[in-house]
Amino acid sequence: MSTVVRYKIPSNWLQFNAQAIVGDLANAKAAVIALTRIPYQRSWAEKLQRIQLKREIAGTSRIEGADFTEGELDAALSETPEESFTRSQKQAHAAKRTYQWISSLPDDQPVNTELVLQVHRLIISGADDDHCEPGKLRGAGHNVTFGIPRHRGAEGGAECEHAFTKLMEAVGTGFKAQDTLIQALALHYHFAAIHPFGDGNGRTARALEALMLQKAGLRDVLFIAMSNFYYEEKAEYLESLNQARARGHDLTPFLQFGLRGIASQCEKLFREIGSQVSKALFRDVMYQFYNRLQSTRKRVIIKRQIGIVEVLFTTDSIRYRDLRERTANAYRGLKKDSDAFVRDLSGLLHLDAIRMSTREDGEFVFSLNPDWPTQITETTFFQKVKALPKAKTDVFPR
Repeated sequence: MSTVVRYKIPSNWLQFNAQAIVGDLANAKAAVIALTRIPYQRSWAEKLQRIQLKREIAGTSRIEGADFTEGELDAALSETPEESFTRSQKQAHAAKRTYQWISSLPDDQPVNTELVLQVHRLIISGADDDHCEPGKLRGAGHNVTFGIPRHRGAEGGAECEHAFTKLMEAVGTGFKAQDTLIQALALHYHFAAIHPFGDGNGRTARALEALMLQKAGLRDVLFIAMSNFYYEEKAEYLESLNQARARGHDLTPFLQFGLRGIASQCEKLFREIGSQVSKALFRDVMYQFYNRLQSTRKRVIIKRQIGIVEVLFTTDSIRYRDLRERTANAYRGLKKDSDAFVRDLSGLLHLDAIRMSTREDGEFVFSLNPDWPTQITETTFFQKVKALPKAKTDVFPR
């Protein structure tokens, strides 16, 4: 029978090797700064925020073993979940409610006992309150084990309450001397190590981390889905927690892993926002030049080409047949609609506004040229328009 590792209250709540994490901390902070300074439009940034929140909720639920399809997850994230929902769906809905509440808190909101109890209430209520009282610490004789190898949280009752109280005191005092990113990860680790509640400890720990990361500017549209990172790297996530516990609450392994995750998620969101910025610039340049064309015929053609580009804005790449299908309405009624579509594609290729590649099966695939707005000049644009292939000439064979 394997031995269960018992919990010991740390003498130092912020024990770690500062030299060992300096590089990871610098990279994470640089990624946060880059993300918080990139310009963005509120409309599409809010769309990215919804995607990030969905990733976070899916990640924090699936780490704990939740099992649902994408459709079931979407249903769980609706405003009015059904009574017939599975426990996993109810947990996802409760997580959404929790993160939305967290996002409404001001940056100077103190992280104290009542706040933590409220986060747990939100995480548990309507999902797991049939076997775990929301916002109530484990009492005497109520013990929990978790992880591999098996670890035991603080002894239920006096030890659990004492450890939880000491952690909250540390968060309100000694933690404040450290970088906010370290504070967030340290709270995550120690809360999970204590496991103060009967259920929902992992979900609460990750929600508290998200709350702390808001203080570093990672809030609203800049929210990063750390739980999604933890889920994707679940084996290393659990191992870094185990290593920290095995070393007597030396946070170094978990800080190294968590800081790399913060950098990775910031960079991922930065790229997504950068892609939106690039598309906005592409659209501006395209309309700026195209609207100056005088020929009525060319204006009609350009309108169809803009429709093609708008479809390409929504995807990294698309097959010829799918692009043809998604733009079919613009060509309906034309005598030779297929020929017109090919000539419009040929024109965009001639302008270098889009790119074409060939799959192994011989099918054409199209994508935007993201560098086009910075490559094209007004003079070059009108020269290329003037030199567009004749009506019956195609740039590529069909």
